[in-house]
Amino acid sequence: MTAPIPLHPLHPPHAINPQPTGTGGHGGATGPIGSILVASGRLSQEDAGRILARQQSDQVQFGQAGLALKLLNKDDIDFALSQQFAYNYLAENDTSLSPELIAAYKPFSRIGENLRAVRSQLMLRWFNTAPGHKVLAVLSPGRRDGRSFVAANLAIVFAQQGQRTLLIDADLRGPTLRSQQALFKLSNSTGLSGLLASRAGLEAALRVQGLPDLAVLPAGTIPPNPQELLGRPAFGDLLHIASRQFDVIIIDTPSGADYADAELIAARAGAALMVLRKNQSLVPQAAQMARRLQDSGVALVGSVLNDA
Repeated sequence: MTAPIPLHPLHPPHAINPQPTGTGGHGGATGPIGSILVASGRLSQEDAGRILARQQSDQVQFGQAGLALKLLNKDDIDFALSQQFAYNYLAENDTSLSPELIAAYKPFSRIGENLRAVRSQLMLRWFNTAPGHKVLAVLSPGRRDGRSFVAANLAIVFAQQGQRTLLIDADLRGPTLRSQQALFKLSNSTGLSGLLASRAGLEAALRVQGLPDLAVLPAGTIPPNPQELLGRPAFGDLLHIASRQFDVIIIDTPSGADYADAELIAARAGAALMVLRKNQSLVPQAAQMARRLQDSGVALVGSVLNDA
């Protein structure tokens, strides 16, 4: 089994303690922080003037002056910095996506840092190692290990880096509360199953509002023959076409304990990331899956410990 990716354990949403970074300053791609906050409705012109006066008198950054006057909070400053540096994330009061998409709502939290650490390792170990290395399957040996959670949030952090990212939900075994359709609150539409049955094209992938570099291809209608669909040449053709349009393709998979689909998908992808849950995943089961993947020629890039 390949060496695991070194990172701090991932935690479920309720365990997160946000730790925003920075107190802000002037300059950047879209103008000063004050102008951004006024334009977004987070700060009035009058309060911006008060902060500016305090900044000049105390010779501090605009953000520090706003914090001192209690006219700004760290969320305001993080928002302004994200606009300055084209770093897309959603406001906490935005309910367009599931709150489990931590990378979209709390990118400066500890789990956000962990996800970016995983992203860096994946770039070094797979995506940057050859021009054709664009596809990665996320799988696990058991149920409820957090595959969909990890796949969705990894797709978001790649998109936040400016990578054109496609997230494919290849779990054709049945709707779940954590399907990508549920996490991204997508409408019932033609998805992967329809595409593999030649009833749709890649236009079935849906763009995510607020995350312009991310598209999601949901599973679609649950078919009676998922393994046969995934084994068709159409799946390989889809990945080939998508690789010309996207920089990173992340594939969510069904449980490896229940179905052989995950290994079939990983073979198509060429590489896999294994998700294990602390105090739940069984080491012999994980080792057995790792051996099968490597016997099939799949590059097991690493593993993530989901500490629930």
